[in-house]
Formats: sequence, structure tokens, C-alpha cells
Amino acid sequence: MAIFTDSDYTGEEGLKNLKHYKYSAIDKSPISNYVLKPYWNWAIGLFPMWMAPNLITLSGLSFVFVNVICIIIWIDDLVGPGPRWIYWTFPISLWLYSTFDNVDGKQARRTGTSSPLGELFDHGCDALNCTFGSIVLAASLGLGHSEYVVALLLLTIVPFYFSTWEEYHTGTLYLGYCNGPTEGVLVGCLILTISAITGPSIWTKDLRDLTSNTPGFIPMGWTIVDILLVFTYFIALVLHCPPSLYNVYQSCKRSNKSYFTALSQLSSITIYSLCTYFWLSSPNSYILRDKHLILFAMTIGIVFGRMATKIILAHLTKMPYPKYTVLLIPLLLGTVLTNIPRIFQTGEILSPAFEHYYLWGYFIFTAIAYFHWAILVINRFCSYLKINCFRIPHHSSGEEAARLLHTNQ
Repeated sequence: MAIFTDSDYTGEEGLKNLKHYKYSAIDKSPISNYVLKPYWNWAIGLFPMWMAPNLITLSGLSFVFVNVICIIIWIDDLVGPGPRWIYWTFPISLWLYSTFDNVDGKQARRTGTSSPLGELFDHGCDALNCTFGSIVLAASLGLGHSEYVVALLLLTIVPFYFSTWEEYHTGTLYLGYCNGPTEGVLVGCLILTISAITGPSIWTKDLRDLTSNTPGFIPMGWTIVDILLVFTYFIALVLHCPPSLYNVYQSCKRSNKSYFTALSQLSSITIYSLCTYFWLSSPNSYILRDKHLILFAMTIGIVFGRMATKIILAHLTKMPYPKYTVLLIPLLLGTVLTNIPRIFQTGEILSPAFEHYYLWGYFIFTAIAYFHWAILVINRFCSYLKINCFRIPHHSSGEEAARLLHTNQ
């Protein structure tokens, strides 16, 4: 394997373009603007001035990551029920993650340490949390190693990708009147709290066993989970993705760029989603049957983290859109190997043991490649901007942060 240097990931031209950096975001959520902002303004006072914004971001992600570790230890079947105290940590951790995620920018502004690295680091942690949060929610709902978990995982990943793709083209992170970081988190906290009170089994019971007033148009055998998934998929596919498509169209029209070229950039998330579905749905795959879904989800979650963060990196450095990542190749290969027998009516290519070893190899390769890339990019940013990722210099101020950004023009 070739050994890459930091300049291979972030060249001098891209770093020089950081002088054009200007964070732009629109949040139209009434709950965010009128209810949660006063809370965040209060919460920022709890953080010491020496605590770096990126350290706040990483600390918030660690709460949910610890939840995942607890699930692997005590609820590895994703059904449970596990110890009741674990379920209470789920909503608490999600709320703390959301709080930390919303005050890190405030900490950067009040300490004068705002920088492009902060947006890159924040977005990278959010991308990883798509998978971590999905695993926690799956265990809280008692979904087991099933297609429901796959649907839930893609439900968080695909809209996130669309928002990232939209931000690359428009230069603005747009959050609508009802969005995932606000209303989605609140609904998630509510669901996790209900599970902590009642236990996870309530979500997978037949609706007609829970109430005699179930509407007749609801199919037989449907559960609360089915209703939740249909509702959230409707929001994602009707209320979230179309506005992103339209906003990118408008941006391409204003800048006289090809909209079809922009649409072709969605090929990576299309390949990612199709491979995830066809690999796990193949009758020759044992990931669901042998309960390896958490390992699979963690693996493709890191792949997605690389995909999404590369887009933000390209956005910050004004570089071409990154359509693909080498981390997709093992995903595509695993999908092909598990589906060749179904297509050509041949014998199994991957035995249960071999598929498991292949998945572990994929996970190790992905984790090493991702963190190697992330560390080099972070070091490259820190070196160029003369900042520290997890430490605030004593002399930092708003003027100093602006000077650091424009030093190497």
C-alpha cells in the first residue's frame, strides 16, 4: 500500500483557498430559534474558557459512542431487554451530544478560535454519529439484527449526504422549519425516554394488540416501528431531499454550471445505498442471520464519514467535488460476491466464516484508512493556520483568529 503524505490529501492550492472561508448557515426551525437558543446560550457558560471547541465536539460524540460500547456488551442482539439503566443513558447521551454540538461554535466565537477546521471537525463527528445514533436507536426500539436497522441507518445517512452536497454547491448549510438536528433529536430523545420507561418491546408489538381502535387502512401486522419509519421516510424523501435538489439547481443556474454534473455527484451515495441493501438482502449473506449487523453498520458508518467529510473538505478548500472514495471498493466487492450465486445460480462463494472474516478485514482497513486520513488533514490545517486542534492558546482573541486565517495568503 502506498504511503500518503498530508499534502496528498490537502494541497497548497486548497489551503490557500481557506482565505475565502466564511461559515454560512440558515436555521428556520422555530423550536431552535425561540426555545433551544436560550438554553444553548445558558449552557455555554458551563464550559471553561480553556476548553477548545473541537474538544467540546469530540466530547459530545463520545457520549453516544460509549452507548454503542454498552450495547455491544449488554444488548448485542439489539433486542434485549438489557439493564434498565442503559436505556436511561440513551436519551441523556443524545441530549448531551446535541447540546455539545450546538455550543462548540459559540465557544469558538467567544474564545476567538473560529476556523475552517472547526467546521470540518464538527461535520466529521456529525457524519459518524449518523451510524452511532442509529445503532443506539435500533437497540432502544428492540429491532434486532433485521432489515429495520438497515432502513433506519439509511434514513439518517442519505438526508445527511444531501445536506452536505447542497452545502458544497450553495455555500450555506440550510436547516428547514423541521430538521434533523433539532426536531429529529427531540423526537429521538422522546422515543429513547419512552423505551427507558416501558422497555423496548412496546415498539415491535402488533398495533392491534395495543389498541382496538387501529385504523383499517393500516396493514395487518404493522407495529409502531412501521408507522415511525413510514412517517420519517416521508419527511426525508418529500420534505428534505427535494428542497436540496431545488436549491442546488438554483445555485447551478446562478453560477452557470451544469445541473446534470451536480446530479451525477450523487452517484457515490447511490452506489453506497444500493450495495448496503443488496449485500444484506442477499440470501447468501449471513450478516443478519449470524448477528454481525453492528460490525457491518460500524464499518459502513466509517465509510460514510469519509465520504461526507471529504465533501466538506472540498467545500472549504474550493476544490473539485470528491465523487468516490477507495473505501467503497470492498463494499462493492462484498455485494458482488454475495449476489453472484443468486444471479448466476451457482454455489456460495462466501461461507459464513469467510464473510465474517472479510467483514472484519473491511472494518480494520476502513478504520485505519479513515483515521490516517483524518489525522493528516487535521495536522495539515493546524500547521497552515498555526492553530492547535484541541488546545486554546492563551493569547487567542477574535482578531488573532482572523489573522491566523489570512497569514499564509
